[in-house]
Amino acid sequence: MSTTRSVIRAEGLIKAFGSVRALDGLDLEVTRGEVHGFLGPNGAGKSTTIRIILGLIRAGGGRVELFGGDPWRDAATLHARLAYVAGDVALWPGLTGGQCLDVLGATQGGLDETRRAALIERFEVDPTKRVRDYSKGNRQKVALIAALAADVDLLVLDEPTSGLDPLMEQAFQDVVRERRADGCTVLLSSHILGEVEALADRVSIIRRGRTVTTGTLADLRRHTRTHVHAVTVGAPGGLAEVPGVGDYISERVDGHIDSRFTIDPAHLDAAVGRLHAARIHTLTATPPSLDALFLRNYEGQAALDAAELGEPEQARR
Repeated sequence: MSTTRSVIRAEGLIKAFGSVRALDGLDLEVTRGEVHGFLGPNGAGKSTTIRIILGLIRAGGGRVELFGGDPWRDAATLHARLAYVAGDVALWPGLTGGQCLDVLGATQGGLDETRRAALIERFEVDPTKRVRDYSKGNRQKVALIAALAADVDLLVLDEPTSGLDPLMEQAFQDVVRERRADGCTVLLSSHILGEVEALADRVSIIRRGRTVTTGTLADLRRHTRTHVHAVTVGAPGGLAEVPGVGDYISERVDGHIDSRFTIDPAHLDAAVGRLHAARIHTLTATPPSLDALFLRNYEGQAALDAAELGEPEQARR
């Protein structure tokens, strides 16, 4: 099952808690050196998948490998190669932030002290304060510093910026890019889609314990539509007849022709050619955001689920 490029590989994962089926044949592959976004609504199975990958719980079916090993059987050995940050960090209230970093670092084979000091400064943490006096955001920063300063091959980040302000979120993104440049692999589960869009090389979207789609943002956008807004000197002849053009609106504004439409990526060049012939004044082409891609895949899968269950059309609306 394993490949030399796979850091995490799961096939057909199944996990039930009583009568609740949390995972229902989930597939996931994270390749070496990538940041992989892991997306899904609440209750989709993201945290359950991560707990199986970490060997904290055992899958009820399917197969999973971490660095080519069994995360349930070889957890102690495999954990030496990874660091994990949860969205709801629990630290020792009587210890200082620095002492917590010492303890967390010891569980991960030690921290890079130069990187640790730099991260304390970048995340603006006072390591001499006791945890009981920290805000939720500062507790989260301690956990992030411990993970990002560790000399590991894999970072598993589950809602890692929970409680951080926008400036600290930006600092987090910068550090993740640096760690990826060093060759570290990252599995990033986050409800902040802009964060995933900024960082991820590939994304997997899951729903009801199943993988809906996996690919790069370019792959996912290939099956969606781009919004185009063009202002030209003359009327773009035949633009409305170009294959793939939809939602076409054109009007004269301040002596120019203002055109707006959507188009599939395969026919974008042909449309731009028509606009160029009309002498382009301004042109903006906006591909769908990750938010739009997520909603498209989520809603599309919801319609399929409803059809499988035989729900009437009115009930699915």
